[in-house]
Amino acid sequence: MFIVANGIRTNYELSGKKDDPVVVLSHSLASSLKMWEPQMEILRSHFRVLRYDIRGHGLTETTSAPYTLEQLGEDAIGLLNTFGIDKVHWVGLSMGGMIGQAIALNHPHRLMSLSLCDTSARIPDEAQPIWDERIEGVRKIGMKSQLETTMERWFTPSYLNLNPPMLTLIKEEFLNTSPEGYIGCASAIRRLNYLDRLGEIRLPTLITVGEDDPATPLSASEAIHKQIKDSRLIILPATRHLSNVERAEAFNDHLLKFLKSVSKP
Repeated sequence: MFIVANGIRTNYELSGKKDDPVVVLSHSLASSLKMWEPQMEILRSHFRVLRYDIRGHGLTETTSAPYTLEQLGEDAIGLLNTFGIDKVHWVGLSMGGMIGQAIALNHPHRLMSLSLCDTSARIPDEAQPIWDERIEGVRKIGMKSQLETTMERWFTPSYLNLNPPMLTLIKEEFLNTSPEGYIGCASAIRRLNYLDRLGEIRLPTLITVGEDDPATPLSASEAIHKQIKDSRLIILPATRHLSNVERAEAFNDHLLKFLKSVSKP
């Protein structure tokens, strides 16, 4: 479904019982709300679930690059305002976790909890050439230029060899991502620098990471865990970047246990 929020046409799905607490699911770069299919059944049983396509992704409107994480955070706040939703549990993976940090720092009163999955709080200077290369590849050749290397970062070889239906879906959504949207969001990600401010966050926080994630490695999650007081860190073994897909059962068990523990009766 579509709604105009923060000035852009946004694709979303809102499901579950109207009176249940709301969980927002925010996806990774070059993905869409479909990334969260493995979580939907279990979350809908306990919560009202809002998932949406980030600016420049999926079926949401693409605007001219570059974007900022603050802008992407305001898109999400605009979506909540449009629905009249006051507070939510935020679950974000990779870019979605970076947007969650922006909201937790700028609009903490809008969150009941924060789940940061396979994400980072700072992009170091030495990583900037990598982002230059990715952006230039997409600008010249399109999304196909990044497909193979991205799938290798997102999934272990054993998962890729299985070639399950979710992998096909993830690849399709990746290739269907607007190049301008990718460049816009990549420009936001490369300027990520929240690590020194994370001590301001006083929300119940769950940090989940694949043990073998090369995109946002375990050390990045450990740094976040160190900064956010009383946060919980879950490490999923033999898992790479899209841990919610590759290890869906374990991911769901930890997430549901956390969300139920921090939800008001």
